[in-house]
Amino acid sequence: MAPHNDSSSAGSFTNGFNRMAFQPSGSSTLTVEDLTAELGSSYDGSSLDAPISHVKRPLVPGVYVPTMCFFEKETEDVDTVTIARHAVRLARAGVTGLATQGSNGEAVHLTHSERRVVTATTRKALNDAGFSHMPIIVGCGAQSTREAILLCRQAWQAGGDYALVLPPSYYAPLFAPSSQTILEFFKAVADASPIPIIIYNYPGAVNGMDMSSDIIVQLAQHPNIVGVKLTCGNTGKLNRVAAATRKLSKKYDPKNPDFLVLAGSADFSIQALAAGGHGILAGLANIAPKACIQTIELWNQGKHTEAQEMQEIVSQGDWTAIQGGVVGVKAGLEEWAGYGGYCRSPLPRPTSEQSKNWKDGFKDLMMLEKSL
Repeated sequence: MAPHNDSSSAGSFTNGFNRMAFQPSGSSTLTVEDLTAELGSSYDGSSLDAPISHVKRPLVPGVYVPTMCFFEKETEDVDTVTIARHAVRLARAGVTGLATQGSNGEAVHLTHSERRVVTATTRKALNDAGFSHMPIIVGCGAQSTREAILLCRQAWQAGGDYALVLPPSYYAPLFAPSSQTILEFFKAVADASPIPIIIYNYPGAVNGMDMSSDIIVQLAQHPNIVGVKLTCGNTGKLNRVAAATRKLSKKYDPKNPDFLVLAGSADFSIQALAAGGHGILAGLANIAPKACIQTIELWNQGKHTEAQEMQEIVSQGDWTAIQGGVVGVKAGLEEWAGYGGYCRSPLPRPTSEQSKNWKDGFKDLMMLEKSL
């Protein structure tokens, strides 16, 4: 995890972007013809070639999971069967919502068409299993304003409810001072997106750029920006954002806040709750969703000693996940749940020794998970 910081990058920037008008309708269609060529011969998308009905699914406090993307072991084609099965497993465990196309979902390894089919597959799997109420957050970060808007629209077309957006960073040294470029980027994307935006503050993914609490609170006042995921690990920042956005609400409802503040890692779940946060959006819940849920529920029930004891096990398991990244988490799923497979190239396939070490690293967490 990157060192905590509460500042933003500065520089110079020439303003300007191409705005695209968009008027969403009540349904959208994902066509098989758009997908089959890119996804490979093993992909059967006939069940997805139907209009997607859009309903309002509110963001409420709880445990959200950035789901993994699974691939066929031999071809690296998208494995829609496992994607659907994994989504339903998490839903049945009691999580609050899912997120596709995050870092755990290998979004950087997917084409736009593949991103759409992963989200559409997840939406259909949830609906068919009786979880049509469950929201789906879709990663829509991009280096240009134009592409970020496009990803938001494609997320909506595929059945996504919210867009998780990283700040652009490739040309950060050229950005305007006082984070003006970042402010303009998020406002432009939020203005044009058919689905609400969740800010994603993850310095490790954007060349160390760490958005300040002041910038996040300023963006929170946009009507189409409804939350933040803080993977920076800075609980002081989380506290400032949670307190400020709570005060901005005309009538704050802790069960349905106007602006959702989420910790981006399971290893500071109860710390985030103590600081005023509303839950987590954490990759560890792919392996141990019940343990993540129970930790938060114990804290919310006032059983702080029990919550802290469980947090210790969750944090240790999360350290294994942090060290192994998406490769280690998939290896852990393979060892403990019997599925997971490998990441797409160029990420390496783990050695037998690495898989054993990651299995051992998750052992205490999985014993807890199986007991719940």
